[in-house]
This record gives sequence, structure tokens and C-alpha cells, in this order.
Amino acid sequence: MLNRRHLRVKVLQALYAYHQTHSDVKTQEKNLLQNIDRVYEMYIWMLSLISEVVAYADADATERAQKHLPTAEDLNPDLKILTNRFYTSLQKNKEYLAALKKYKIEWSFEPELVKTLFKTLKSSPEYTEYLKKTGDTIQTDKDIIKFIFKKVILKSSLAEQVFEDMFIFWPVDKDVLQALIAKTFKNFAYDEPEKNNLAEVTGNWEEDREFIINLLHENIRHDKEYQEMINAKTQNWEPDRIAMMDTLLMKMAITEFLNFSSVPVKVTINEYLEISKEFSTPKSNSFLNGILDKILIELKEQNKIKKTGRGLIE
Repeated sequence: MLNRRHLRVKVLQALYAYHQTHSDVKTQEKNLLQNIDRVYEMYIWMLSLISEVVAYADADATERAQKHLPTAEDLNPDLKILTNRFYTSLQKNKEYLAALKKYKIEWSFEPELVKTLFKTLKSSPEYTEYLKKTGDTIQTDKDIIKFIFKKVILKSSLAEQVFEDMFIFWPVDKDVLQALIAKTFKNFAYDEPEKNNLAEVTGNWEEDREFIINLLHENIRHDKEYQEMINAKTQNWEPDRIAMMDTLLMKMAITEFLNFSSVPVKVTINEYLEISKEFSTPKSNSFLNGILDKILIELKEQNKIKKTGRGLIE
């Protein structure tokens, strides 16, 4: 699911778009929320693809039976996977079915994808072993579904390309998707379908929504003020030598220093230093750490940092 670091990245993306397009705040707020919803949509698309791969066992059986000279095995295929507990439970899940309609999910635009993935599955020793196994439980049924997800779909260059084409932030959100699917496997622990729930996009959406909206708005509202703080501590640097991402990350950190009383400053600094490793230059980490440390010292001297718990840098 999306944790606070992922959410900070989403706000970073929204702020970058805001400064690049000069659009209004409401537009970026809308885009921010849509980008988070797109993560959930991507999750539903992946669950759907897993389901399509399982369901293709029936189509494969039909094709084999229609061969000119079908073998006995072709005429009597093992369709055990169609009764897989995870698969059948998912098909009865109301949240999942509603999401399929909401996002208008169907795979007819990529007819070869599901067929290719099932072919990979069918030829694997893991699938052969699954078909031979008796006394299956919800746990053993989940094991083959995990295999389909991790070793068939995620290893497929075709599937990778399809998701990359559909979702602009696929490279960034791929890890989140895997966490959502993992949470789903954990949630689907019962034989009774009504007891199994999909994963939630965040741990507490009400609080997380307030966090990202405030982070976006406060950052934009005080943009000039925070830019002046940064300028005062980077006088020996040419403005065009400072990466735009570095500037945005510093402004976001300052926003949290001054406006988020429940977020310890150590947490804020660590989060943005980690984000910089992925989204900025190799030297950004030490640069940001040095500038933010100077700004923090000054803000403390001015008694501008008000925190309700631990976290002040001594």
C-alpha cells in the first residue's frame, strides 16, 4: 500500500507539474488525487490479469479439444485451477466486481498477452506440481496464484510493457503494486468469500488525504517565502546549478518543519533524503542534508518550529 514516503513522492510529482505547467492549485490537487486513484486502478488491472490467466485454462482446453487429432489428455484436460479458492473468491468479491465496472477493465485489447502468460504457466514445473497435489487448502491455492503473479506476470516483458504503456508512473508505483497484491494474499485467508477483503490503497485514507492536500497547499502558499530561505543558505551556488527536484524537496521539508506539528523533524529529513536518492542527482543527498540542517538551526533559533512530540534535532 501507499505509505507516507510514497505519498510524499506523489505530492512531489504534483508540485513538479505545478511549476512546469503553471496551472492552478485546484487542478494539481485534482491531479494528485487522481494519481493516487490510478495506483488502485493499476492494482485492480493486475488482479484482473491474474484472473484472466487462470480463466484461460478453459479456453486452452477448448482449443486442445478442437485439434485435428486430439490426444486423450487433450480431451480430458485437468481444469483444477478453475476451482482455485483464491480465484473463485475473487470472482465473488463485491469490491473487486465494482472496481472492474468503475475502471472498465477488460483485456480484449491485448489478446496475445493472456494466452502467452498461460502458456508460460502451463509449461512450468510448479503448475504441473500444483495439478498433481491433493488436499489443497486456501494457503496452497494462494501459492500457485503467487507464482502466477511473481514468476509469470512480473517476469513477462510483454506484461511489463503493457502496464508501462497504461500507467505513466509504473516504474515508481510497481513496488506499491506488489505490496498491495501481497496484502491481498494475506487478506484472503478464508474459505468463505465474504470474509476476504481487497487491500486498501493507504493505511488510513482519511488522515493520509488530509496530509497530502495540506502538504501540497502549504508548499504552494509559501513558495516564495521558502525559496528565500533556500536562497539565503545557497548564496555560493548559482541558481541554475541547483536541480529543480532538490529545490522542491527542500521546500517540502520546510513545509513539514513549520506546518506539521506531529511529524518529527528527523523523520522529515530522513524521508526527503531517501526520496532524493531516487529522484534527484547523486550529490543531492549530502547537499540537501547540509542546507536543511542550516535552515533548521535558524528556524529553531527563531522559535518557529512547534512540535507536539519528540523529533526536534538537538
